[in-house]
Amino acid sequence: MGSVPSTPRKSSGARPQETAEYLIGTFVGEKSFPISSDFWQKLLELPLNLQWPSHRVRQACELFARNNQYTRHLAKILIHLSWCLQDCISASGAPSNVYNKAVNAVYISSVFLKHLIESAKSEDLAELYLSLDEKEPLPENFIQDENIENLVMHRVLSFISSVDVRPNTYLLHLELVNFMLIAMSTQLLCGPSPGPKDVNPFIDATTVQDSSLVSLVVRKLLLNYISQPGMPFKSASYSIFYEGSEPSVLQRVGSAAANFVLLPLSFLGSARGEGSRSPLAECSLLVLLVLIHYHKCVVSKEAMTDRSVDSAMSDSLLKENTYFSDNPYCNALENATDFEFDRMDVEGNTHSGPIVRLPFASLFDTLGMCLADEAAVLLLYSLLQGNSDFLEYVLVRTDMDTLLMPILEALYNAPRRTPNQIYMLLIILLILSQDSSFNASIHKLILPGVPWYKERLLHQTSLGSLMVIILIRTVQYNLSKLRDVYLHTTCLATLANMAPHAHRLSAYAAQRLVSLFFMLSRKYNKLAELRDNKVHLAKDNSMNSLSEDMSTELHIYTDFLRLVLEILNAILTYALPRNPEVVYAIMHRQEVFQPFKNHPRFNELLENIYNVLDFFNSRVDAHTMDGEWSVEKVLQVIVLNCRSWRGEGMKMFTQLRFTYEQESHPEEFFIPYVWQLVLSRWINMPFLLQMFTQLRLYEQESHPEEFFIPYVWQLVLSRCGFSFDSGAINLFPVDPQVEEQESAGVTTNKLQNGQLSMHGLLLDP
Repeated sequence: MGSVPSTPRKSSGARPQETAEYLIGTFVGEKSFPISSDFWQKLLELPLNLQWPSHRVRQACELFARNNQYTRHLAKILIHLSWCLQDCISASGAPSNVYNKAVNAVYISSVFLKHLIESAKSEDLAELYLSLDEKEPLPENFIQDENIENLVMHRVLSFISSVDVRPNTYLLHLELVNFMLIAMSTQLLCGPSPGPKDVNPFIDATTVQDSSLVSLVVRKLLLNYISQPGMPFKSASYSIFYEGSEPSVLQRVGSAAANFVLLPLSFLGSARGEGSRSPLAECSLLVLLVLIHYHKCVVSKEAMTDRSVDSAMSDSLLKENTYFSDNPYCNALENATDFEFDRMDVEGNTHSGPIVRLPFASLFDTLGMCLADEAAVLLLYSLLQGNSDFLEYVLVRTDMDTLLMPILEALYNAPRRTPNQIYMLLIILLILSQDSSFNASIHKLILPGVPWYKERLLHQTSLGSLMVIILIRTVQYNLSKLRDVYLHTTCLATLANMAPHAHRLSAYAAQRLVSLFFMLSRKYNKLAELRDNKVHLAKDNSMNSLSEDMSTELHIYTDFLRLVLEILNAILTYALPRNPEVVYAIMHRQEVFQPFKNHPRFNELLENIYNVLDFFNSRVDAHTMDGEWSVEKVLQVIVLNCRSWRGEGMKMFTQLRFTYEQESHPEEFFIPYVWQLVLSRWINMPFLLQMFTQLRLYEQESHPEEFFIPYVWQLVLSRCGFSFDSGAINLFPVDPQVEEQESAGVTTNKLQNGQLSMHGLLLDP
């Protein structure tokens, strides 16, 4: 770059491409331009329709990374970005050139900031140099000690929250939410468990903003998602890739210029189904998910002042003396209210206080249309788990099929879903099943048909019956493929919550319930036989250890069988007259219960079932019948005698009630998961499968935050067209060997330690 003049040229005869070539080449070079130099204005006034090649982007970024230490051009372009945004906010109906300058500023900032983050060598991200040189001449209105990351994030958030999305502002809105994702991607450099040494300057800057601004941002991001604003023009107004046959203009200069940013307009061109509908809506949602699941780890004052411990003990003590600061975005979402029931909002008066007011009806409908997308599933989970007002609103809706049908369809297609998406869907169903009115209402809603269910025709089936069928189908899939204890437990817990409220379960749903017991009993018997053989042949410690593992797994399936018997007991005890099909299914397969009649864990529960069998068998035997028995005739006898059933001799057991409770540190569960979803669209499928295999290490832990925060980031990168150097990722493991195994079809999902872990499920007797 030594050949570059100190002042950029802009001769009247120069072509725009040549001028841009020079300006960007100068930007990444060795020459430092003062923040008040007219160079910055010329750089930001470049036309948006210029073409740039992609193959030399990394070279330009590497050159910029070497020189930024001396030029501080990243800090300066961020300052100019904040000034451009301020001009856009201040000038109502600002001319297009004002927005174009801001767009250029965010393009250039994004691509070079991303490279500096993913290639950072130091834990404190010193390579960013987010400050100006002390000798730098400053404008009168700029303070030397100004916190640049706080300045730029404040302006970005202010623009997003205060400027409406219009045709002339859409592109800037879109690029600003993408800029936020890039700026917050420093989380990828951190470990899976948030620690006090993690450095996330930009996302930390978002958390110290005024509560009123935070509320406005949360509301605006959700309104973007609800309204799903489309691109105001049919095609991109510029191209970020060079496509001509002429030699690239960048090949004629001593330094490489960069592709402005990994622009989502190129992502639009791929037309990826749901991803192409509204990129602003999707990226707004991803930004919101990152913000609400972020938790900053802080060292307590006592730990900071205690210097009596040696270095060997410092790390463990440091973790014990840390806490997570409040997340204002999470708090804002959890306190959001339905403005349609707010008189002040309906009358158009100004809101007082930082409370997020949202149209819950529109949000409900939007989620119902988008639940095929994992980001929408995570938003629904976050709202149901954290916002009691929204949960109450959902539970009083009469069209519960709007949410449940896409959830059940996704579970029906479980082989095409990721394990973690299945978990989130099941947890949502568990949360809803905790409410007795929900369990009652789903049986009253009759579905004319279920076109996506291919195994058999489901005609005039209740939503409750379909839910039972799909939950049992998910257990069957898990038993054959995933073999995950938590998934089994969640499905059975939801069925247990529903059981006392069952109403006219369909014949197929009733059959599947009894088949569920038979399916688990076969697994139990197989394990029992293997264990007995191993005990008989045990001659050394290794054999004893294997036998103990089998005994532990056998105990798990004993618990599962007991839980299924409790589900059947709850139906027979509290809802037998309303469920003749369940009685018929038990009578039809009564032999499956016989081997367990004397089992000490099951005998009391089976006494009730045999009490029912004795009653109805005797009624059938006593009924005179001409010709052979048919299903319809047996059912007629059962229905007739259901009216006289009084439950005599039935033992009343404490009604089981399972509730979901998020663990105390959910950030360790969510952060890695989100980032992996983000990256999933830009890496090959074996790598994605490996990620989910690795995630299973977290699922047996006591801190679900190790799952949820990566989950948010995985969603981000899957939508925004944002790739990241896998070698720089510390948030989750990237193991080429496991990747190779997964690509070869090797299954590595195994039962973790053979323990029945409730993992967020609390049994409330």
